[in-house]
Amino acid sequence: MSRSEYPPLPFAPAAPDFPGWPMPASVPPGMRMELSRARLLEAKESSFDDWMTMLHDRYDECLATLGRELMALEATFLNQEADGSWWMYHFQLMGDASPGLVPDNPLDQAHLEYGKKTKHPGWEELQPRFFLCPPAVRAAVEQAGSAAD
Repeated sequence: MSRSEYPPLPFAPAAPDFPGWPMPASVPPGMRMELSRARLLEAKESSFDDWMTMLHDRYDECLATLGRELMALEATFLNQEADGSWWMYHFQLMGDASPGLVPDNPLDQAHLEYGKKTKHPGWEELQPRFFLCPPAVRAAVEQAGSAAD
């Protein structure tokens, strides 16, 4: 089948007040693991590439936001589905007390603006089922996700 022969994939973002999925027992206590996906707006693949280039170019600024967001790690992926649509996937592991993105600085404001012009509003939230990492990495993840004393 060609891409045009597949029916369009629906996009059903979680409600804004979605509390998140329960965490599996393997996720460290006090942490949240999320994999979210959003459909890109039609013909906005180059805007997605520009967005990721902006984040790469400002990598040190991105790193500087992790502590206050209690973010242990983040990763973003791009995928073209069988129907030809483009979707971004975002993985994050953070402390329960994470405020998420705090757009009180030029980097995070630019980050939000790219999101508005590149993807459909909201995120579909995939259900976490298992987490595994070596003990040394787990300790670092737990430290990164805990509130600074």
